[in-house]
Amino acid sequence: MTDFAAIDFETANNERSSVCSVGVVVVRGGEIVDSFYSLIKPEPNYYGYWNTQVHGLTCEDTDVAPLFPDVWRRVAQLVEGLPLVAHNKSFDESCLKAAFRCYQMDYPDYEFLCTCKAAKKFFPNAENHQLHTISELCGFRLERHHHALADAEACAWIAREIL
Repeated sequence: MTDFAAIDFETANNERSSVCSVGVVVVRGGEIVDSFYSLIKPEPNYYGYWNTQVHGLTCEDTDVAPLFPDVWRRVAQLVEGLPLVAHNKSFDESCLKAAFRCYQMDYPDYEFLCTCKAAKKFFPNAENHQLHTISELCGFRLERHHHALADAEACAWIAREIL
Protein backbone atom coordinates (compact mmCIF):
# COMPACT_ATOMS: atom_id res chain seq x y z
CA MET A 1 0.00 0.00 0.00
CA THR A 2 1.53 3.31 -1.04
CA ASP A 3 -1.19 5.95 -0.52
CA PHE A 4 -2.90 6.37 2.85
CA ALA A 5 -3.19 8.57 5.93
CA ALA A 6 -2.08 7.23 9.30
CA ILE A 7 -4.10 8.69 12.17
CA ASP A 8 -3.98 8.64 15.94
CA PHE A 9 -6.23 10.17 18.60
CA GLU A 10 -5.67 10.73 22.30
CA THR A 11 -8.70 11.10 24.57
CA ALA A 12 -9.26 13.15 27.71
CA ASN A 13 -11.44 10.62 29.51
CA ASN A 14 -13.31 7.35 28.95
CA GLU A 15 -15.76 8.92 26.50
CA ARG A 16 -14.67 8.21 22.94
CA SER A 17 -15.91 11.67 21.88
CA SER A 18 -13.35 13.30 24.20
CA VAL A 19 -10.58 13.50 21.61
CA CYS A 20 -8.00 15.97 22.91
CA SER A 21 -5.34 15.61 20.21
CA VAL A 22 -4.97 14.21 16.72
CA GLY A 23 -1.95 13.32 14.63
CA VAL A 24 -2.08 12.58 10.90
CA VAL A 25 0.71 11.45 8.58
CA VAL A 26 -0.03 11.40 4.84
CA VAL A 27 1.81 8.89 2.67
CA ARG A 28 1.72 9.08 -1.13
CA GLY A 29 3.79 6.90 -3.39
CA GLY A 30 5.19 5.21 -0.29
CA GLU A 31 6.71 8.47 1.00
CA ILE A 32 5.60 10.68 3.86
CA VAL A 33 4.49 13.90 2.18
CA ASP A 34 2.59 15.75 4.89
CA SER A 35 1.72 15.68 8.57
CA PHE A 36 -0.63 17.49 10.91
CA TYR A 37 -1.01 17.75 14.67
CA SER A 38 -3.49 19.64 16.78
CA LEU A 39 -4.73 19.80 20.30
CA ILE A 40 -8.53 19.69 20.53
CA LYS A 41 -10.84 20.96 23.26
CA PRO A 42 -12.47 17.68 24.33
CA GLU A 43 -16.17 16.97 24.70
CA PRO A 44 -16.92 16.32 27.49
CA ASN A 45 -14.24 18.67 28.74
CA TYR A 46 -12.61 16.94 31.68
CA TYR A 47 -9.54 14.75 32.05
CA GLY A 48 -9.46 11.33 33.65
CA TYR A 49 -6.49 10.63 35.87
CA TRP A 50 -5.31 7.62 33.84
CA ASN A 51 -5.70 9.41 30.51
CA THR A 52 -3.44 12.21 31.71
CA GLN A 53 -0.97 9.63 33.04
CA VAL A 54 -0.79 8.10 29.55
CA HIS A 55 -0.39 11.20 27.38
CA GLY A 56 0.36 14.01 29.82
CA LEU A 57 -2.36 16.38 28.59
CA THR A 58 -4.62 18.36 30.94
CA CYS A 59 -7.34 21.01 30.70
CA GLU A 60 -4.61 23.65 30.83
CA ASP A 61 -3.33 22.32 27.51
CA THR A 62 -6.66 22.26 25.70
CA ASP A 63 -8.97 24.86 27.26
CA VAL A 64 -8.18 27.31 24.45
CA ALA A 65 -7.70 24.64 21.74
CA PRO A 66 -10.07 24.55 18.75
CA LEU A 67 -13.16 22.35 18.78
CA PHE A 68 -13.21 19.08 16.85
CA PRO A 69 -15.22 20.39 13.83
CA ASP A 70 -12.67 23.17 13.23
CA VAL A 71 -9.75 20.75 13.46
CA TRP A 72 -11.46 18.14 11.29
CA ARG A 73 -12.01 20.63 8.44
CA ARG A 74 -8.22 20.82 8.14
CA VAL A 75 -7.74 17.06 8.51
CA ALA A 76 -10.47 16.27 5.96
CA GLN A 77 -8.55 18.15 3.27
CA LEU A 78 -5.39 16.15 3.99
CA VAL A 79 -7.05 12.73 3.99
CA GLU A 80 -9.51 13.21 1.15
CA GLY A 81 -9.66 10.09 -1.03
CA LEU A 82 -7.23 8.14 1.17
CA PRO A 83 -7.84 5.13 3.39
CA LEU A 84 -7.16 5.81 7.07
CA VAL A 85 -4.74 3.55 8.91
CA ALA A 86 -4.51 3.20 12.68
CA HIS A 87 -2.80 0.88 15.11
CA ASN A 88 -5.81 -0.65 16.88
CA LYS A 89 -8.29 0.85 14.45
CA SER A 90 -11.27 -0.05 16.64
CA PHE A 91 -10.19 2.66 19.12
CA ASP A 92 -9.36 5.42 16.64
CA GLU A 93 -12.31 4.70 14.36
CA SER A 94 -14.71 4.70 17.32
CA CYS A 95 -13.25 8.02 18.52
CA LEU A 96 -13.73 9.57 15.10
CA LYS A 97 -17.31 8.33 14.81
CA ALA A 98 -18.13 9.46 18.36
CA ALA A 99 -16.78 12.95 17.72
CA PHE A 100 -18.79 13.18 14.49
CA ARG A 101 -21.93 12.12 16.41
CA CYS A 102 -21.22 14.49 19.28
CA TYR A 103 -21.05 17.46 16.91
CA GLN A 104 -23.87 16.17 14.69
CA MET A 105 -21.62 16.01 11.64
CA ASP A 106 -22.27 13.70 8.70
CA TYR A 107 -19.75 10.85 8.82
CA PRO A 108 -18.24 10.21 5.37
CA ASP A 109 -17.72 6.45 5.95
CA TYR A 110 -13.94 6.48 5.89
CA GLU A 111 -12.18 3.25 5.01
CA PHE A 112 -10.09 2.18 8.03
CA LEU A 113 -7.26 -0.37 8.07
CA CYS A 114 -5.54 -1.75 11.16
CA THR A 115 -1.78 -2.16 11.49
CA CYS A 116 -2.19 -4.01 14.80
CA LYS A 117 -4.31 -6.71 13.19
CA ALA A 118 -1.89 -6.93 10.26
CA ALA A 119 1.07 -7.10 12.66
CA LYS A 120 -0.40 -10.17 14.38
CA LYS A 121 -0.25 -11.98 11.03
CA PHE A 122 3.06 -10.50 9.87
CA PHE A 123 4.86 -10.89 13.22
CA PRO A 124 3.10 -13.85 14.89
CA ASN A 125 6.00 -14.47 17.28
CA ALA A 126 6.52 -10.88 18.38
CA GLU A 127 6.82 -10.28 22.12
CA ASN A 128 3.58 -8.27 21.83
CA HIS A 129 1.80 -6.29 19.12
CA GLN A 130 1.86 -2.89 20.77
CA LEU A 131 2.70 0.12 18.64
CA HIS A 132 6.18 0.70 20.04
CA THR A 133 7.14 -2.97 19.66
CA ILE A 134 5.92 -3.35 16.08
CA SER A 135 7.29 0.01 14.94
CA GLU A 136 10.73 -1.02 16.19
CA LEU A 137 10.45 -4.31 14.25
CA CYS A 138 9.70 -2.16 11.18
CA GLY A 139 12.74 0.07 11.72
CA PHE A 140 11.13 3.03 13.50
CA ARG A 141 12.06 3.95 17.06
CA LEU A 142 9.02 5.49 18.77
CA GLU A 143 10.40 7.95 21.31
CA ARG A 144 7.28 9.98 22.21
CA HIS A 145 4.71 7.21 22.62
CA HIS A 146 1.17 8.55 23.19
CA HIS A 147 1.89 11.84 21.44
CA ALA A 148 -0.67 11.65 18.63
CA LEU A 149 1.70 12.75 15.86
CA ALA A 150 4.52 10.46 16.97
CA ASP A 151 2.10 7.53 17.15
CA ALA A 152 0.70 8.37 13.70
CA GLU A 153 4.22 8.47 12.29
CA ALA A 154 5.01 5.07 13.82
CA CYS A 155 1.78 3.70 12.36
CA ALA A 156 2.73 5.07 8.93
CA TRP A 157 6.10 3.29 9.11
CA ILE A 158 4.39 0.03 10.04
CA ALA A 159 1.82 0.38 7.26
CA ARG A 160 4.51 1.00 4.66
CA GLU A 161 6.24 -2.20 5.74
CA ILE A 162 3.39 -4.68 6.22
CA LEU A 163 0.20 -3.48 4.50
